[in-house]
This record gives sequence, C-alpha cells and structure tokens, in this order.
Amino acid sequence: MVMAVAFTRYGRLYYLDPGEHTPRVGDKVLVPTDDGPEVAECVWAPQWVSEDIGGLPVCAGLATEKHLQREERNRRRRAEVRVAARRLIKHHDLPMKIVGVDYVDTRDDVDQLVTIYFSAPHRVDFRELVRDLARTLRARIDLRQLGARDEARVQGGIGPCGRDTCCSTFLTDFEPVSVRMAKDQDLPLNPLKISGACGRLMCCLKYEHPLYQDFKRSVPTVGCDVTTDDGVEGTVVAYNVPAETVYVRDRETGRRVACPKASVCGSRQAYEGAVAQGARRTPDIEAEYEDDGENL
Repeated sequence: MVMAVAFTRYGRLYYLDPGEHTPRVGDKVLVPTDDGPEVAECVWAPQWVSEDIGGLPVCAGLATEKHLQREERNRRRRAEVRVAARRLIKHHDLPMKIVGVDYVDTRDDVDQLVTIYFSAPHRVDFRELVRDLARTLRARIDLRQLGARDEARVQGGIGPCGRDTCCSTFLTDFEPVSVRMAKDQDLPLNPLKISGACGRLMCCLKYEHPLYQDFKRSVPTVGCDVTTDDGVEGTVVAYNVPAETVYVRDRETGRRVACPKASVCGSRQAYEGAVAQGARRTPDIEAEYEDDGENL
C-alpha cells in the first residue's frame, strides 16, 4: 500500500508506506526524516497499487498533541529567524534574498540548527553575517545559496498555465531544456512566452517534445510537394501536432487545406527515398572535408 503526504499546503507530495496505520485525508502524520520525525498532512489515504514499490519510508504514526505543539513552536521560530536574517542582511548591505528557512531542534549532534536558503546574483562573503546571526539567534547557522530553478522550487508559485509550478509539486530532478525544443514545437521564441517563474526556459517544454519529434518524422517536411487522398496537389506549409493535421497549400486555388496526417503520409516514402539517396553521397563529401582538414 502507498500513501502521500505534504509538509505544506499544495506542496510537493512525498510517498510513504503506511505500515500498520490507516490515516485519512487531512490527518496529521509523522514522517521519518534525517532530523527525526516531522509532521505532515495526509493528502492521499493509503491505497493498494498494482506496481510493486519498494524502499519507501514507513509512516511513523499519527501526530499527537505534543508533536503538533512542537510543530507550531518551530513554525514561529522560523518566522522569527526570517525577520532577524532580513534585518541583519540589510545592516551588512549584502545583495541577498531570503528564500526559505529550516529549523531543527531534535538532532543528536546539535541543540538547534537553523538553515537559511538564499539567492544572490553572485558569490557573497557572509562570514560576518553568520557570526551576527549565531549571536542573535543563539543557534548553529547554515547558509546555503540556491540557483534560479531551486529558488522557484522552494518558493513555489503559479505557472503560465494557471497551475502550481511543476518544480514545487512533483518534479524531483531538473532535465536539460533547450531553445531547440521550443522551435520544434513552433512556439514563439519570445523569452516572456517560454520562460517560467524562475526566468529560465519552462520545464514543460520537455514534456511534449518527443511527441513533436515522432510526428515530424512520420510526415512530409514543410515545403515538400504532396498529393492527398482527396486528389489535392500542393505543398506542406504547417502542422498541427495535437490534432495530427497537416496544412497543405493547394497548387491550383492557393487555399490552405487541413488534411489528416494519414492522407499525406504516402508522400513520405518518396521523401525518404530522396533522403536515402542523399545520405549515400554524404560519406564521399565527408571524406573530402576530412582530407582537407588533414592537409590543413
């Protein structure tokens, strides 16, 4: 069985093995972490899954009143740390922005540990800041600088689609995203249109890119002459990948006709034949360039 919890409302989901416990949606449960059990909210009640999932942490049980009181104290402590850190950063005139705060009071090797996540345009010398924070908060201080994507993950937000950002909900790793993916999907190369809350290329450009690649490999390229099943002769001018439609410019009337993908795929065979002939001539050309390179 599998259950899902979240440490913050609408935050990232973490999956647990419920063990012998049967919490309901909305119940506060204990999640085992490196710093001891932490309180989280049950988002998905335990349910059977068809796949065999192993290695999940086991739920430590329902949170008691003592655990809830400790969680409330830690929440107030995090708010106090955030205010003190902002005040001292302003005092030292450092180009830093506080992104998040973690507070741990149950580790064996330290009484109190305050972890402050911040963003900055470049490396910052915060040695004086750490000393003042430790003196003010009377705790061990750990400052960690985050990049743009990690900053958006910690802060959360709403994406251009109107939903919570992927990085703050379900993404665990950031995959490489390139402008080529936007070009292949015929998206406008406007940074305001294809950038996420972090200012980088949107992670969702990666989701549909394989679909566009498979579609364009199975249909004639733009500019290729085709004949549809309806007898329309023309030139491919555009695609509509989600609808699996190819737009053909009628040679006689000049009209733009929307044709199903299947009605023009016959011309793909002729196109691939031409490409194959060109590929057979390519090695000679490459060899010629290689020889020139050796001579240089």
